[in-house]
Amino acid sequence: MAGSTFGSQFRVTTWGESHGKGLGVVVDGCPAGLPLCEEDIQKLLDRRKPGGSKFATQRREGDVAEILSGVFEGKTTGTPIAMEVRNTDQRSRDYGGIKEIYRPGHADFTFDAKYGFRDYRGGGRSSGRETLGRVAAGAVALKVLEELGIFVRAYTKSIGPIALDPERFDLEEMWNNRLYMPDAAAAKEAESFLENVMAEKDSAGGVAECVIRGLPAGVGEPVFDKLDACLAKAVMSIGAVKAFEVGDGLAAAKAAGSANNDGFCLDGQGKAKKLTNHAGGILGGISDGSAVVFRAAIKPTPSIALRQRSVTRDGKEKEIAIHGRHDPVIVPRAVVVVEAMAALTVLDLMLAGMGSRMEWLRRIYGKEY
Repeated sequence: MAGSTFGSQFRVTTWGESHGKGLGVVVDGCPAGLPLCEEDIQKLLDRRKPGGSKFATQRREGDVAEILSGVFEGKTTGTPIAMEVRNTDQRSRDYGGIKEIYRPGHADFTFDAKYGFRDYRGGGRSSGRETLGRVAAGAVALKVLEELGIFVRAYTKSIGPIALDPERFDLEEMWNNRLYMPDAAAAKEAESFLENVMAEKDSAGGVAECVIRGLPAGVGEPVFDKLDACLAKAVMSIGAVKAFEVGDGLAAAKAAGSANNDGFCLDGQGKAKKLTNHAGGILGGISDGSAVVFRAAIKPTPSIALRQRSVTRDGKEKEIAIHGRHDPVIVPRAVVVVEAMAALTVLDLMLAGMGSRMEWLRRIYGKEY
């Protein structure tokens, strides 16, 4: 299977399946000397692990990470960092009844079309559990970025038709509700909405928003490796994401240039800064020093108990109702995955851009080195 590696300078390779013995990741390209321990990884994994609320799958996994290599005496060594999480609560029997039928909204049909074989136990590599390795790697990237004064935070912007109110936005509030929504009133309304959806044996989608603060101007390449293009690829590689937008996004298509352009002024130190941020912190594919703001649209969970039409592998039409332990909404657990992929993308581009100027190379490899 191609495509399990992400990045060029900060490289991440994930492995494992939802119902296999475990999942993990190898991170190559992390600088030596970064303080890192398993607790750093665990804090992020705990935000995506199942069983956290009634709005998440009730599969009970501890998702305890173990660092196997690349860290010695509490610091990274510069060699590949291997991390593993063992599966402990697989119930493969739940999938026996759908072994020969294609689940609507899942990758069953396309895996068969591509490989002529599929792991029907929870979707194998196409399962949302695959993102566990991304989050573990993202925890390392976030630690590097924080050392540089760069902070990445994603949160739930909307669930179904319920969206947060910018007037009530409080980032700290996201830690006080089960939906990671920085608006207490909207979170309460969204919970009521989800309870009705669950009662109807259905599911819901939503939008995750991510903000990157402290990123200096100059990150990203002007042609194929634009910062927004790389973020789009990273976030769209998350299985449930169906759309991506930066800054004003689709709204920019309806705006006049005079309204969409961000004017410039001088700050107190005489440096250029933007008056607004319609561009979402990226101009010409390169960070402009403003906050980078983007959103990911996440589809409803495809596994629902309502009966749906489908076909079997041997060409017979059949109805299917999916039972077992499934998330009624993916967004709250996907928020940290979006955050992780953003961190991986930014750090990779920062490392790739270190040779953009001779003066930067002199600082690293000059005579004093």
